[in-house]
Amino acid sequence: MKVLVAGGAGFIGSTVVSACLDDGLVPVVLDNLCTGRVEFTRDRIFYRGDIADGALLDRIFAEHPDIAAVVHAAALIVVPDSVAEPLRYYRENVAKSIDFIDHVVRNGCRRYLFSSSAAIYRPGEDFSVDETSPVEPTSPYAHTKAMLEQILADASVATGLRALSLRYFNPIGADPRLRTGLQLRRPSHALGKMINAYVDGEEFLITGVDWPTRDGSGIRDYVHVWDLARAHVQALRRFDRILPPDGDRTHLAVNIGTGDGTTVRELVAAFNTVADRPLRVRETAARPGDQAGSYTRTGRSRELLDWKPELTVADGIRDSLRWAARRDSVLTD
Repeated sequence: MKVLVAGGAGFIGSTVVSACLDDGLVPVVLDNLCTGRVEFTRDRIFYRGDIADGALLDRIFAEHPDIAAVVHAAALIVVPDSVAEPLRYYRENVAKSIDFIDHVVRNGCRRYLFSSSAAIYRPGEDFSVDETSPVEPTSPYAHTKAMLEQILADASVATGLRALSLRYFNPIGADPRLRTGLQLRRPSHALGKMINAYVDGEEFLITGVDWPTRDGSGIRDYVHVWDLARAHVQALRRFDRILPPDGDRTHLAVNIGTGDGTTVRELVAAFNTVADRPLRVRETAARPGDQAGSYTRTGRSRELLDWKPELTVADGIRDSLRWAARRDSVLTD
């Protein structure tokens, strides 16, 4: 099977591409390199350009008429940035995605795998969610994901497109073979900031310590990015079984997480078991757009994808540290 991976030069997209290659799928990478890295496209079929570029999409499908599915992993993802620049986020994540969906449908591709987010949920009292939990986004970033899911649901009814939305929880780690990893030198998520503080000998800030969680810090479901990538392969392999071409259902969401909640303080404790010296930690106020967090219940992903995570939070921390030590030898800036 040949698969078009939009955003395939980014952190998650490039890991999905590696997992596809390892499983015998043939990925075709499309990325404008806004945040993706050209180094992650070496020895891979690669087109540089924007998902809204209809002429480029027509060319890709003309040159690869056997593309059987699309993975849409192209998006801006930093919550505080979305609060500061909402119009940019709606333009890049929603407006351009509408054009992309149109180009995909026009070229006759009907299998669409969308990178969505658990940030769209309102967690329950115990912070766990499943695919039936209320959708109440609290940031422009999260709104873009919820909007696009609705657009896909409506478009699938009207066009024959079949769309599977994978709602990611919190990816950590790197490709265990270190082919790719987090491309940003100064990432905004908790583990990335921990590693920067560890390397620089600075304090790690726990942003928000009065959430109604078991220890006051935010809670997240930290899933290893390689497990996340394997979930995509399973979704692609089982796509027609999950959403049959002649079935009544045209859009479905599936949560991709471990099923375990880890607080930021617990993540610090896990980090200290892996690193060779402890982090210096300071507590501070929550950032704009932050929320207490959530973790998933895993029934649907196990049933439909025949998938479960194989790697632990400690594995994710360890692989992140290994990648951080290797990053500058792979990336030029």
